[in-house]
Amino acid sequence: MGARMSATVPSRLIVAGENTTRIWGLANRERIERLASKAGVGIKTADATALWVNQAYAFDPLWMAHAMATPRLWVMDGDRPALVRDAEAALPTAAGAAMTPPEGATIYRIGDRPVLYNRSLRKQQRPFFEPLTSGNVRRLERESYYGAYKGVTDILTKYLWPEIAFHLTRLAAALRMTPNMVTVIGAVGCVLATLFFLHGNYWAGVAVGFVFMVLDTVDGKLARCTITSSWWGNIFDHGIDLVHPPFWWLAWASGLSAWGLGYGGTTYAWVIGTILIGYVVQRLIEGWFMRRFGFHIHVWRKFDSDFRLITARRNPNMILLVGSLLFGRPDIGLILVACWTALSLLVHFWQAFAAEAQAARGRPVTSWLEN
Repeated sequence: MGARMSATVPSRLIVAGENTTRIWGLANRERIERLASKAGVGIKTADATALWVNQAYAFDPLWMAHAMATPRLWVMDGDRPALVRDAEAALPTAAGAAMTPPEGATIYRIGDRPVLYNRSLRKQQRPFFEPLTSGNVRRLERESYYGAYKGVTDILTKYLWPEIAFHLTRLAAALRMTPNMVTVIGAVGCVLATLFFLHGNYWAGVAVGFVFMVLDTVDGKLARCTITSSWWGNIFDHGIDLVHPPFWWLAWASGLSAWGLGYGGTTYAWVIGTILIGYVVQRLIEGWFMRRFGFHIHVWRKFDSDFRLITARRNPNMILLVGSLLFGRPDIGLILVACWTALSLLVHFWQAFAAEAQAARGRPVTSWLEN
């Protein structure tokens, strides 16, 4: 199940109990306060409720979002409250004390590991909510990290480097690096990869590009795990993601001359034209779908989520290019990228047409992950 943000948020945060165990380098009280601050607790609200949290527990950020969307929420560990959003008169009086939720409360029991829908990460998940101790902090950090992973993404991000990125995220947290620091390092790698491609140094570009692509995962996970995401950081990270792929493909095409495999005028025009136009139009369709129906095109039906693994974005395209390098034909690799971009664009047009047709028949267009 899932819930949207309610119109009001609790008027204040109450953190109960004590806990000296740190998670992602943060004291648990600080982590809870960051989560509450991101959710807007106590900021410009007239809500008569408060948010009460027992800091003996650590929980996935999705629980905070769910608390914001669920008035009179009681999250229970047996007969002990762990997180409560309710009128102040009904709140627990002490951490660890047994208490019966009042009549009409929405009750979750952490032992049941309920399924919630994470709209921002496009997935159904069983968010963790457990006692935080020195004996389980490493496991909870791992759960926190994987909980921050998008459920619908490309094949490399989903299957190839989650473990690599996990250890790098832990290292960055231990070094007190901010997500923006990681993004800057990645951006330097992105530019270097472009320059290597431009001069036909493809293997060097692929190596540096691989580092950039992994760091592109690390910065987002670091932000979510340490609760340090920001408006500017989001714009910076996503802006680089959105802008750089066309420059990689243009640089790749220019580097072909160093291999004696440069395209003629006509071939260059249709290959680069197809890639650039296809990339832009696919992005426009995705943006239109989001505004039209309120969710990502990739989470409409299961087919759409599965196709996102391989659709013509940077990472799947790099698989084609690296494969062509193994055979010494980077020129063919870019032609394959152009063909795959055209096919992916056709799929996007079909997705948009099918959604409009369904809406025209009076049938709601909703994500299969929320059903």
